[in-house]
Amino acid sequence: MPWSTRDTMSLREEFITLASQEGANRRELCRRFGISPQTGYKWLARFAQNGLSGLADASRRPLHSPGTTQEPLQQAVLALRREHPAWGGRKIARRLQDLGQSSLASSTVHSILRRHGLITAQASADAQPWQRFEHEHPNAMWQIDFKGYVDTAGGRCHPLTLLDDHSRFNMAIRACARQEGATVREQLIEVFQTYGLPVRINADNGAPWGSPREPGQISTLALWLIRLGIRVSFSRPYHPQTNGKEERFHRSLKAEVLNGRSFTDLAQAQAAFDRWRHVYNHQRPHQALGMQTPASRYRMSERSYPQSLPQIEYGPEDTVVVVKALGEMRFQGKRYKLSSALRGMPVALRPIHGEDGRYKVYFMHHKLCEINLRQH
Repeated sequence: MPWSTRDTMSLREEFITLASQEGANRRELCRRFGISPQTGYKWLARFAQNGLSGLADASRRPLHSPGTTQEPLQQAVLALRREHPAWGGRKIARRLQDLGQSSLASSTVHSILRRHGLITAQASADAQPWQRFEHEHPNAMWQIDFKGYVDTAGGRCHPLTLLDDHSRFNMAIRACARQEGATVREQLIEVFQTYGLPVRINADNGAPWGSPREPGQISTLALWLIRLGIRVSFSRPYHPQTNGKEERFHRSLKAEVLNGRSFTDLAQAQAAFDRWRHVYNHQRPHQALGMQTPASRYRMSERSYPQSLPQIEYGPEDTVVVVKALGEMRFQGKRYKLSSALRGMPVALRPIHGEDGRYKVYFMHHKLCEINLRQH
């Protein structure tokens, strides 16, 4: 991942955060970030000696020193609110603490904001948390989706977002010109090369992930992910809340970046996304994480992106059939529609024990469907 494509300071801080995690493979992390081990250890040493200020040419000072008077502390609260208009009392109180300020109760921060007319009924409603199931480990599941579109002077921008379910760490916010499988694959390759592969990716049923009109059919993009050894799952049709952390993330992206903003082109939008992504991952306290930041809970995956796709292999007891044109599978003189993305690919049929004539159909580890010879 070339360091010149994004803000250098943000990359250095992200590298330090991930490299400081317990059990982190620092040499592998250097490889994924496209830097030499010597450079990586240099930044680690500077961070150990001087903290974040050691990563920049100029020192970083907190807004104020500990022990400030009440009025300067109120001004610090208001300054953070102006910088992050969607942040409430809990996030601002925690961020002040992280910056070395005197501890303030979130209720005190809330009172300061309300006294200055910075709390509205709509803001209070938008801040209500969504309670969701959480996977136990980082990279157990990622959630992926497009955040609608944003009009720019040069055309539409489709923000593509990718979120780790356990830590809420955002791997990417990419300003894309199109919502298509080839675009997503290009972006995912860069993410995989940096953070490794997840166990599972969950998406909605729409294109380019799947087919809402034909449940069970997989797209070319999903096929590629399955060949990488990633489990692919889909939200229930017409129930986007099953990809709930992504939906909540999109609410924050809209409130803190998109509302009231316009962009000249994709490059300007991407610059805004990159700035906010750093704030979201490394500075913004997350209520669902006990006011920790997502970066403090994330660990990079130990599964590296492979140079080539693995061979497609099945067990000796499987009946292997090659999918024909139009995505059809022929078995015992009958035809079954699978997916056009599977044309020319081998699939495996496995009998369901105790149910004569019924089979499960797999592509590698992914179950495609079940068939019943007696009902077809």
